[in-house]
Amino acid sequence: MAHIFSFWESRAFYDSFMARSHDRLASAQSGTFKDAQVRLFDHRFDVKTGFEPRFTDADLLRVALCRVHEERSEHFVLMQEKVWNPAMAGSPGMVRGLFGEAPGHEYLVLSMWQSAAEHGKYRTERVERLALRAQTEADVAALAGDIVDMEQAWTV
Repeated sequence: MAHIFSFWESRAFYDSFMARSHDRLASAQSGTFKDAQVRLFDHRFDVKTGFEPRFTDADLLRVALCRVHEERSEHFVLMQEKVWNPAMAGSPGMVRGLFGEAPGHEYLVLSMWQSAAEHGKYRTERVERLALRAQTEADVAALAGDIVDMEQAWTV
């Protein structure tokens, strides 16, 4: 399985690419992959500070896709900002990340880590306690996530 993340300067640039170049490039890749899933998220805020789509200083990404109960969306966003972000930002080895939103009460949390060991310490020491404090179980209808080992040769 591969994860591909792309970051667009603006929605206008993304829309222009989709209208002009996308189909030509996609047809040239026909048969090279299967079961592609594409989601488009709008940047809501940074996790830590100063997110930039640079991956050379991270060895691991943690991606979480959250579908949230409609009536709990506001609470979920607030807890991300007030509970989860400060905890991740204060964790040794956490480089930076972002929080994004898509229609249908879907959210993306992307965090970049210096190593699997550093991310493992954060998970072991904090995640269960933070989930209780943030009432994550009441907010989230579905959660899919993955740990992504960076393949530096694939970064552009």
